[in-house]
Amino acid sequence: MATVEDREPFGRWLLAQQDRGDWIDELARAARGDRGFPRNATVADAHARLVLLGADPDMFEQLEDAERAWLAL
Repeated sequence: MATVEDREPFGRWLLAQQDRGDWIDELARAARGDRGFPRNATVADAHARLVLLGADPDMFEQLEDAERAWLAL
């Protein structure tokens, strides 16, 4: 299994997520619509962006789900 350092950056992975049928779709759609979302974001970067934007608490749960899915690759 690849280490975190060997993986595609979390931000790029998230931006590519579409039609998953889960609520990661909503988070990915929001990230794609955010011109300031860093493409090479770490999970911590994405979390900081959500805090900066005053995101709804559900978005943080979606981020946790997205992190688990990304790490499971």
